[in-house]
Amino acid sequence: MSKITFLGAGSTVFAKNVLGDCMTVEALQDFEFALFDIDHQRLEDSEMMLTNLKKNVNSTVKIKAYKDRKEALRGAKYVINAIQVGGYDPCTITDFEVPKTYSLRQTIADTIGIGGIFRNLRTIPVMQEFAHDMKEVCPDAWFLNYTNPMAVLTNIMLEEGIKTVGLCHSVQVCASHLLDSLEMSKENIQWKIAGINHMAWLLEITQNGKDLYPEIKKRAKQKQKEKHDDMVRFELMDKFGYYVTESSEHNAEYHPYFIKSQYPELIEKYNIPLDEYPRRCVNQIEGWKKMRDDLVHDKNLQHERSHEYGSYIIEAMETDKPFKIGGNVRNTGRLISNLPENAVVEVPCLVDANGVTPTYVGDLPEQLAALNRTNINTQLLTMEAALTRKKEKIYQAAMLDPHTAAELSIDDIIALCDDLIAAHGDWLPTYH
Repeated sequence: MSKITFLGAGSTVFAKNVLGDCMTVEALQDFEFALFDIDHQRLEDSEMMLTNLKKNVNSTVKIKAYKDRKEALRGAKYVINAIQVGGYDPCTITDFEVPKTYSLRQTIADTIGIGGIFRNLRTIPVMQEFAHDMKEVCPDAWFLNYTNPMAVLTNIMLEEGIKTVGLCHSVQVCASHLLDSLEMSKENIQWKIAGINHMAWLLEITQNGKDLYPEIKKRAKQKQKEKHDDMVRFELMDKFGYYVTESSEHNAEYHPYFIKSQYPELIEKYNIPLDEYPRRCVNQIEGWKKMRDDLVHDKNLQHERSHEYGSYIIEAMETDKPFKIGGNVRNTGRLISNLPENAVVEVPCLVDANGVTPTYVGDLPEQLAALNRTNINTQLLTMEAALTRKKEKIYQAAMLDPHTAAELSIDDIIALCDDLIAAHGDWLPTYH
C-alpha cells in the first residue's frame, strides 16, 4: 500500500483541505494517509475528523495516526509538511515583542524580516531531522512543503538531497482576487507569474489575448483614493509596474517604504495592520475551541476539493496526467536568469509522472529582480547561519533585511539579534 505522510497533521483544518482533497481522487484510493504530530490531542482530533470524512465521501483510503515520526515516514511516497515550530506561545510572541523594544514593528513576520529570520532558525534543525529520517526510511519520497518561511525551508530540504517542491496558497488565486477587487470579469483570462515566494510578480494578464494591465492600473489608481485592504500592493504596482502575489500586510514588511517609525502616518495612509499575525493566532486559538466539536465530531462532515495544489500534484504524478502549478524550486540553470542560481524561486512548473519540471522564465523586469534580490540576500545568509551555526551570519542576514536595515543602526541590529537569541533559549541550537 502506497503512503502519504502528513507532518503537522494537528493542523486539522489544513489536513482536512489537503487530505480531504486526496480522498476525492480516484487514483489515491489505495493509499494510506499516515498522520504525525507532536501534539497528541490535535493528532487524535485530526484522525477522528478524517475517519468521519472518509465515510462520508465514500473513500477507501486507510487513515492511521502515528506517535513515532520515523514509522509515519517509513515507505512514504509523498510527505506533506505543515509544521510550525514554537507556535504562537512562546515563539511568535517573542518574534514580535522583542523587536518592539527597539521600535521595530512587523505585520506577519513569517517570511523575512527579523521575525522571519528567527522562525527559520528554529525550524531548520527540525527540517534537517525530517531529511535525516527520510533518507533512511523513504529516500525516494517527494516532499511537499507548505511551511513558512517557504524559500529557505524548501532550499534546506533540497540541500539535504530530498526531492522537494514548496507550495504557497497565493499564486493560484492572485489574478482572480485582483480582478474581483476591481470588479473586472475573470472569463477566459490567462496569466503568468514568476519571482520568489510571497514576492512573485503578475508578469502578464490577458483576456482573450487582450492585455488587462492598462485597465487594472486605471481602476487601481481610482481605488487608492479610499481605504482598502490592498493599498501596499497597489502602490507597488503603481511605482514598479507590476502586481505582487502576496497580500499587502505581508508586502508592507518586505520593503523599506511602508512601516517607518520616522513616518508613523504611513501606517494610516496605507492601512497597514501592525501585529496582524499575533491577532490572527489569538483569534484562531479561540475559534478552534468553538470549531473543534463541529469539525471533529461531525458525523456528516462533507468536503469539496479545494484549490490547494497538494492533491493535484500527487494525482498528476500517479496518473501521468500533466498539471501546471506555481512551485518553489531552486533556480538551477537560472530559470529566472537575473536572480541567483542558489536561490529558491517561484515559477510555473509542469507536474507529471516524471515529477516537478520547472519552466524557464528568463529575465524579470530589472526593477522586479532588484526587489527580489533584497529578500534573497537575507534568505541565503539565514540559510548560511543555520548551516554554519555562526552568530555573525545571523547579524549579516538581519543587517541586509530591507525593513530592519531601514529602521535600525548596525549596533542595534546586533543587539536585537542577541536579545532574540537569548529570548528563544532552547528553541534554537547554540550559535558561536
